[in-house]
Amino acid sequence: ASVRKHGKMPRKIEEIKDFLLTARRKDAKSVKIKKNKENVKFKVRCSRYLYTLVITDKEKAEKLKQSLPPGLAVKELK
Repeated sequence: ASVRKHGKMPRKIEEIKDFLLTARRKDAKSVKIKKNKENVKFKVRCSRYLYTLVITDKEKAEKLKQSLPPGLAVKELK
């Protein structure tokens, strides 16, 4: 039960390539994309952690969106 308590911390990812590696993992369930004026946040839900990547460059964010694995559920939050 203690794992559940500590497993809620989101993990921050700094590099796009690391995010893509994480998104390709077998336990990656879904990706949420949250846009605001300053940045775009990509959150990938894996079995234990929610990994977050923040991108300030809109073009890079678009590229990353195109590169996500096809089998993954992607949800865009406004």
